[in-house]
Amino acid sequence: MATQPQIHGDADDGYGRVADVFRDNFVSRGEVGAAVTLYVRGRKVVDLYGGLADTRTGRQWEADTPVVVFSCTKGILAICAYLLAQQGRLDLDAPVTRYWPEFGQHGKDHVPVRWLLTHQVGLPALDRALTLDEILAWDPVIKAIEAQAPLWQPGTAHSYHAMTYGWLVGEVIHRVTGQLPGAFFRDAVAEPLALRTWLGLPASERDAVARNLAPPPEADPFVDPVAERGITMGGAFAFPADADGLVSFNDPAIQAAGIPGAGAVSTAEGLARLYAACVSDIRGGPLLSAASVDDAVVVRSRGQQRHGPPDTGQRWGTGFLLDSPPARPLLGASSFGHDGAGGNLAFGDARHAVGFGYVVNQMYGAGDERANRLTAAVRSCLDIGGPHGSSNVNL
Repeated sequence: MATQPQIHGDADDGYGRVADVFRDNFVSRGEVGAAVTLYVRGRKVVDLYGGLADTRTGRQWEADTPVVVFSCTKGILAICAYLLAQQGRLDLDAPVTRYWPEFGQHGKDHVPVRWLLTHQVGLPALDRALTLDEILAWDPVIKAIEAQAPLWQPGTAHSYHAMTYGWLVGEVIHRVTGQLPGAFFRDAVAEPLALRTWLGLPASERDAVARNLAPPPEADPFVDPVAERGITMGGAFAFPADADGLVSFNDPAIQAAGIPGAGAVSTAEGLARLYAACVSDIRGGPLLSAASVDDAVVVRSRGQQRHGPPDTGQRWGTGFLLDSPPARPLLGASSFGHDGAGGNLAFGDARHAVGFGYVVNQMYGAGDERANRLTAAVRSCLDIGGPHGSSNVNL
């Protein structure tokens, strides 16, 4: 059993169970460095961190340590899309070509914006081989998407768009606002809410970022050629790590570019505060209207993917991962958010006015229960029963 690390931060009375599980993740689950934050009804009730941010130097995880949060980035883009819809600048059910005319090539002319967010558009991987420099430059990826024929008739199936989601949704944001999604998020959301969350890391923050550690090799990995091509962008970078165990997203150039489907850098507090602001009054009322939240939690995609691992029960709304037991149980039908490769998780819940963020640097793969154990502890503290049971957590 691992040595118990020193855990820093606070948990209010009634939320000690979250602290117990967070601590036990280090002792029994191989945690190296991590943080978890929970807001309830606009109040921060848990804010914990501990371990090492960089195992090479012994640098400790601090209260303001950010880390790459991988696909939690997708939820950030979805929030931006809903904000534009609320402002009347974006219709999620209008054709993409209304905002991005060049997208309509090869039978994509009638695809609605919503299908870009629901993994139904048929573009999980691109035929064109792109270099890493081209990927970081934005426009070459957009041109490749425009010229790409869907891998299936859009709307008839779904597969997780691990990387292309970011450019698909991000270019719509770009066309509507004139800003790349990282800049729009910064101006419209992150700076007003004082979040330590970036899609395009400033150089001044580079030294604060925790260093990700590669997951152990899977004993029996699932490999689908299309899914693999999609997640590595045709081999432009190793994902999550190369043969030497170096995590590609530790690259400062990748972090600065803000790859829009997986490249956000954030603290746990930043993600929790973001989702808390969606469903409660953090600074001037909820970011998302009740109508937006109601729309966001409608299940749009579920079941076996066209290209991907066996179905584990995951359910997708418009841009968000929804409550998906047994693989990813959240708080219930009013929860929406996203997890990220290696173990990160962030979500909001409208019924319970919750914002939750959990970030890690030791990545794991299939069977990783660290985040699920924490959400079970949250359910226990909030006394949420129902289909998830009593939310007991065995330590």
